[in-house]
Amino acid sequence: MSEQAKLAVIGDQDSIMVFQALGVRTVYANAAKDIEKAIHALAKEETAVIYITEQAAALVPEAIEKYKTEPFPAIIPIPNRFGTNGLGMKGIQDNIEKAIGADIL
Repeated sequence: MSEQAKLAVIGDQDSIMVFQALGVRTVYANAAKDIEKAIHALAKEETAVIYITEQAAALVPEAIEKYKTEPFPAIIPIPNRFGTNGLGMKGIQDNIEKAIGADIL
């Protein structure tokens, strides 16, 4: 891992273009094949955190699952411009339940 952590965002252009203005690397992708390719490429480039719209994440669950046991990259679902579909919160809920054995949310 390089000294400076790298951030990236994957999703549809209208939802993530604001991140580009903040200096975060943006990867516009809508098709499952392109999203999966972007995740693997960013991981290979030692990106520390990949934010991905929930809608894009729903298309590539296998690619995201591959990195859940790896220290990097952390892949974090975020809502897109239309709002949330609950995927990010579901992931948090599953992790809490796994850690303590009960759903406290």
